[in-house]
Amino acid sequence: MTVRFKNFSKKDFFKKVNLHIHSSFSDGKMNFEELINEAKALNLECFSITDHNTVEGYKNISDIPNSMVKGVEFDCYMDFNFPHILGYGIDVESEDLLKITTKFKKGKLQLIKRILSSRNPKKVIDAIHKAGGIAVLAHPCCYWCLNLEKFVSKLKKIGLDGIEAYYPYDRATRVFTFHREEKVLEIAEKYNLIKTGGKDTHGILTGEDYNGNLQ
Repeated sequence: MTVRFKNFSKKDFFKKVNLHIHSSFSDGKMNFEELINEAKALNLECFSITDHNTVEGYKNISDIPNSMVKGVEFDCYMDFNFPHILGYGIDVESEDLLKITTKFKKGKLQLIKRILSSRNPKKVIDAIHKAGGIAVLAHPCCYWCLNLEKFVSKLKKIGLDGIEAYYPYDRATRVFTFHREEKVLEIAEKYNLIKTGGKDTHGILTGEDYNGNLQ
């Protein structure tokens, strides 16, 4: 899977690859079946549904297309910040992973509830690894830490594998974007992090419909 991700360019992540999608199992509008069918119709080479703090949506899906990578997005807390850690290529039946998933509906839907139940990033990264996956920092430019490199290097020391280098920041108001995308690429290269990307889709995959809050 790592090699697979490394073969994709920035252009790929905005055209034929989307590794950041939310379904109605968290705060997205579409259900799993609808998103999978849309991904097939769009001939996406690779995609992942990464619901907040839950892998429940994967339980009843028997036909997983080869282009789909099982994923999740966990809310974490570190150094007065709330980083989101994406897990890819995970075993959704892993006991270590299920221990840190939410057991309450509001823990998947409401941002304030998710913040209040934020997880320790090391425990999250360890659980993702034990589930056979890789851990990736989501939308790094959205964190208000003064020194992004120091922040990322600390995560790297506790096992971070990658960083979401390609993300549609133009959809977010500039007040929520605290760092330059170029800096993220520099950090990725310096710390040998896997570069991933996705549209943080909360609506439909087709066209340019990205309804929903960036979270």
